[in-house]
Amino acid sequence: MDLLNLFIKSIFIDNMIFAYFLGMCSYLAVSKTVKTASGLGIAVVFVLIITVPVNYLLETYILKPGALVWLGKEYANIDLSFLSFIMFIAVIASMVQLVEMIVEKFAPALYSQLGIFLPLIAVNCAILGGSLFMQQKNFANITESFVYGLGSGIGWLLAIVAIAAIREKVSYSNIPAPLKGIGITFIITGLMAIAFMSFGGIKL
Repeated sequence: MDLLNLFIKSIFIDNMIFAYFLGMCSYLAVSKTVKTASGLGIAVVFVLIITVPVNYLLETYILKPGALVWLGKEYANIDLSFLSFIMFIAVIASMVQLVEMIVEKFAPALYSQLGIFLPLIAVNCAILGGSLFMQQKNFANITESFVYGLGSGIGWLLAIVAIAAIREKVSYSNIPAPLKGIGITFIITGLMAIAFMSFGGIKL
């Protein structure tokens, strides 16, 4: 039940877009059509479910104070936590490169539509945010970190597909000229964030 609660909370209550506004650059740029939005969203889910657990293992067995005690008692006082950022980013960059190669191989049309925003997943703050929140939440085991990564990815996917669907409909609406394009998208995103705040009252 705790894992289910963590999963639901990471999707709705701690949504990367609507609770923390992380990953907004690609969220706004790639959400013009549902097809490209869902493609990028699935890529983000894939990267998160791999990088969060891998970074959990790095944090638990190598980086945090005393993590190297498994090598021997003489290593108990070693603290490599200052390497967290660079190690997390290295893992993320590696996974993004793998995703990029897979998409280019099996979905070249989607690859060309996503353009520069696919490799930019490596510097997507939602991806790094997932690992940093994992570090902050101090999960008990790798399963919890996996569930958190999966839930965070699905939450980001849900957000970008929802805004893409709305933007496709809005393009046929009579929007005042000053608000067309990114202006109305910001307003809709703010309203969606307010709507998602209502999930904060759920007792899990």
